[in-house]
Amino acid sequence: MTFTGSDISIGGLFGFVIILTLVEMYFSYAHDKKIYSKKDTWTNIYLMTVAVIVNLAMKTATFFLLDYCHQFRLFEISNNWIYWIVLILVQDFLYWFLHVVGHYVRFFWAMHVTHHSSEHFNLTTGFRSTIFEPLYRVFFYLPLAFMGFTAMDVLFAYLITQIYGNLVHTQAIGKLHPWFEYIFVTPSHHRVHHANNLRYLDKNMGMMLILWDRWFGTFQEELPEDAVKYGLTSQPKDIGVINIVFHEFISLIKDVKNAPTFSDKVKYILNPPGWSHDGRTKMAKVLQKEFRKMEDSRSINE
Repeated sequence: MTFTGSDISIGGLFGFVIILTLVEMYFSYAHDKKIYSKKDTWTNIYLMTVAVIVNLAMKTATFFLLDYCHQFRLFEISNNWIYWIVLILVQDFLYWFLHVVGHYVRFFWAMHVTHHSSEHFNLTTGFRSTIFEPLYRVFFYLPLAFMGFTAMDVLFAYLITQIYGNLVHTQAIGKLHPWFEYIFVTPSHHRVHHANNLRYLDKNMGMMLILWDRWFGTFQEELPEDAVKYGLTSQPKDIGVINIVFHEFISLIKDVKNAPTFSDKVKYILNPPGWSHDGRTKMAKVLQKEFRKMEDSRSINE
């Protein structure tokens, strides 16, 4: 059941992404859209390079762990079409779950925050990778090995969905046909995901399918009356690569150190970003609830 290189050109897929990026970059500069900035783009490329190195370093370990667990598979799917459909669907759901953890557990957010640190949104933003994710991502995908999917196929399915996920990092495409917007992650959905607007925080976690967000309450439509603003709610002053990668870890360590009890220290690590023992900062969900109340009150008064 292993996918072979003769079936599809991986290099061709990457080449396609690079060509699209160059085209978007050209039109941005030609029409003065200011979608790109040189420093931000070079930061994205640098972080992508580091992430590729980490990925390659971890790839063998990932493969052997998945391959080892595969021998304990609970069942096998013999039909080739069903095999690949189920693999991609389950893999996409597990990525959604991985992504949710990256937003709702502060320790993982400290690693994932790198991807959200750009105040620009373009195809190279998809390259601004969470460089530590390869160290733990495999553990979220272990269920696939126990479901009978081979290590090579799991890695290939992730590659395909990852390429799709990169392509939705663009402002060049508006909203698509309603049926497509309902099922698949689109550039509009992912613009929301990268926004720092209060309404949009921690929304649209899907890589390929937006259905998981619709079904589990993390969906938010892009609204014309709430124009997207990109970046973090508290943007670091130092946008050097080292600080971009480690600034949230530094903040987390400081909060843990200043927490009065052991329980509070653990909560800073495991609770969502924004949680604080004294209420000086609030989680996005709390702020959004307060925001909705204000909106409801305003609409009643009007």
